[in-house]
Amino acid sequence: MTEKAASQSYDGLLYGRNSETGIVAVEFEPGRNGTADAMTVFRREADRVVTSRAPFEPFIVARRDALRDCPVPYAERDLTGTNPLNTLAVFPSWAEARKAGGWLSKTTGLSPGAPTAPYLFLNDPVHQHLMLSGRTCFKGMAFEDVRRMQVDIECVATPGYEFCNAEREGDRIVAIALGDSAGRDEVLLADARTDEKTLLRRFVERVRECDPDVIEGHNIFNFDLAYLTERARRHGVPLALGRDGSEPTRRSSRFSVGERVIAYTRFDIFGRHIVDTFFLLHAYDVVHRSLSGHGLKEAAIHFGIAADDRAYIDGSDLTRVYEEDPERLMKYARDDIVETRALSRVLSRSVFIQAQMLPYGYQNVCVRGGAAKIDALMIREYLHADRALPQPDVSRAFAGGYTDMFEQGVVKRVHHCDVRSLYPSLMLSRKLAPSHDDAGLFLALLSRLKDVRMDARRRMSESRDEATRLHCDALQSAFKILINSFYGYLGFGQARFSDFKAAEQVAAQGRALLEAMVDWLREHGARPVEIDTDGIYFVPPPDLSDADKQTFRAEFSADLPPGIEVEFDGEYPAMYSYKMKNYALLNEDGSMTIKGAALKSRGIEPFQRRFMETLIRMKLEDRADRIPALKQEYETAIRERQWPIRMLARTETLSDAPATYAQKQGQGKRNRSAVFELALKSGRDYRAGDQISYYVTGTKKSVAVYESARLV
Repeated sequence: MTEKAASQSYDGLLYGRNSETGIVAVEFEPGRNGTADAMTVFRREADRVVTSRAPFEPFIVARRDALRDCPVPYAERDLTGTNPLNTLAVFPSWAEARKAGGWLSKTTGLSPGAPTAPYLFLNDPVHQHLMLSGRTCFKGMAFEDVRRMQVDIECVATPGYEFCNAEREGDRIVAIALGDSAGRDEVLLADARTDEKTLLRRFVERVRECDPDVIEGHNIFNFDLAYLTERARRHGVPLALGRDGSEPTRRSSRFSVGERVIAYTRFDIFGRHIVDTFFLLHAYDVVHRSLSGHGLKEAAIHFGIAADDRAYIDGSDLTRVYEEDPERLMKYARDDIVETRALSRVLSRSVFIQAQMLPYGYQNVCVRGGAAKIDALMIREYLHADRALPQPDVSRAFAGGYTDMFEQGVVKRVHHCDVRSLYPSLMLSRKLAPSHDDAGLFLALLSRLKDVRMDARRRMSESRDEATRLHCDALQSAFKILINSFYGYLGFGQARFSDFKAAEQVAAQGRALLEAMVDWLREHGARPVEIDTDGIYFVPPPDLSDADKQTFRAEFSADLPPGIEVEFDGEYPAMYSYKMKNYALLNEDGSMTIKGAALKSRGIEPFQRRFMETLIRMKLEDRADRIPALKQEYETAIRERQWPIRMLARTETLSDAPATYAQKQGQGKRNRSAVFELALKSGRDYRAGDQISYYVTGTKKSVAVYESARLV
């Protein structure tokens, strides 16, 4: 590990009370032949990984009376404070802890996740161990110290099918691209001497030779690993990717970020972490709302990491390219892992910093929401201090943040100001915290995170060393994510310290503050355009000199209450205000930022998306007189069939087998769907997970899509 990382000191409140460094993974190993359950701790020492065993104390936190008559033996530890969950029960083994958890669920009639349950059982042995031990991954390590491997596979489909499906016999893997954090890349290709079975064996060999701590891929859960495991099963190839020689385990799971919920097949590899940059991209987009799509190629273009000579192949064309030009396919696969590695460098650093803090494995840090992370920090410190835990507050609705739109259409010379960490600042300055946090930890934790973030930002601005700047930027980004999760935590029904009254107070005071800021702007000659939770777009008073502008901003800031800071973080030549939370900005460099599903829905056909972007740019650049010609150009192109049909098509994934859809539809349990109707009529063996591209025909303005859809 780097000297700088190894010498770093850690705050026990933020990073856990165990200072052990170099941990890259922790895995549970059940006792065998009379031995006790234990944790295997993997530590990286330069180019090798060493293992050690650590004792494991599975536990349940409960109300003392709830454990009365528990048939499973346990050691009891009293917890102090005013909260009801006042006993820590430690069990001899994980199996007995689970048995006790099942007994509690049965006798109380409440599952561990129920807010009113008189007990807390964390059903993950690694999470439990990290919670009590204070260990975390990657302490003493820099991001570059972690050995990362990128994986991407390319497959061909059976003739007649547009996209491949691992369960079809004729569909197969023809290339596996592998890369590592040192920049080494390799593409394993199926040819006359290497069939799919040999390809899979070589893949396993390469993973074991590289011995990565982390395996990365874009959509690796729902595609690459799912495909690899199914094809390996068909060929009888043990996919022994674990550090103990075991095969990956799998289970259904869901990834939730913001309002988005993505169902996926979760894979776990013993001693390694799996990072899906597809999920990291969704988390990024929920905050920034600036991506045109979540595909690897779109992300690479957005972040400026796509090479000028990058190879592009349409998914439906992979089979032909493999047969006619395998070298081009290999370059395409290699470019995929190069972009995946670069994308991970952009998006993973802040998650890596969080993994140094949180009592979760790195893989889980990537898929846990902000509220769950705050919950883990709170519970860990309470247990360290032997303090009793509360039961979550009863969920209820309350009014949220302030959003409004004051002007519609194109607005010139728009500025943006943002209240720096609005809700956290209100919580700290006005002492708004959960009522049952009798240790006062909530605000102490928030304050510490804010202080460390400000210090990281200061060091980033002062440093001339690129590595230091990258580390400090990742540090401040990680803390920003956590800091901005504190308000959501108060109103998260499953949070141990949730408090809906406190959340309601924070939101109400935030609305009042923003309304007062809008009033101030109007009184001083500015025109508010749009307000969105913690930021205001406005047109400043006319004819301000640079000195007048600075005075205006200083007076605006001085009028704010103590503890509230405003940041003027954007000036735009033009803004197209369409409706609340849906607008477009023309940046000084000529680029355009579009926010809101109404203006950039990813579900529409490519020609519509391109038309919308061009139309909006014309509006922003005072070229609205060109819009009729643009409309005529598109109309002519469609009527005269000037575009490939894919410009007018959309691609959807079958969520069920077509037969299952037909059964549900016949029973009146679901409406007709174009993509399923096409699958049934095709006569092909489509299965759940297959993708189908189709377009809609017809001459009327309104047609039933399922009746008028045609396969591409």
